[in-house]
Amino acid sequence: MGKKGDLSNFERGMVVGARRAGLSISQSAQLLGFSRTTISRVYKEWCEKGKTSSMRQSWGRKCLVDARGQRRMGRQIQADRRATLTEITTRYNRGIQQSICEATTRTTL
Repeated sequence: MGKKGDLSNFERGMVVGARRAGLSISQSAQLLGFSRTTISRVYKEWCEKGKTSSMRQSWGRKCLVDARGQRRMGRQIQADRRATLTEITTRYNRGIQQSICEATTRTTL
C-alpha cells in the first residue's frame, strides 16, 4: 500500500467531524475512504493539540529570493542579456541586506 499526500484541511475536518458525530474509527475509514491509521492519527492530533491543519507545507528553508526579488532579477537580466552569473549575482547583492550565492541565482533563473 503506497503513501498518499497529506490530507487537506477540509479532509482533516471531515475526519474530526465524523469521529465527533459518534462514528467508530472503522466506520469513519469506510465512509471517508482513508485508512484506519490515518483516521486515528488525525483525531488523536486534534484531541491533544486542537489542530486540524498540517504544518508540512511550512517546513524547509525559506526562499531567499521572493517574488519581488525575482522581478528585480528579471529586470537586471533584461538590461544586460549577456551578463554572466557572477555579474548578475553581484548586481543583485548590491541593493539588499541578505546576499545570495551564485547557486541561488542559478536556481532562481
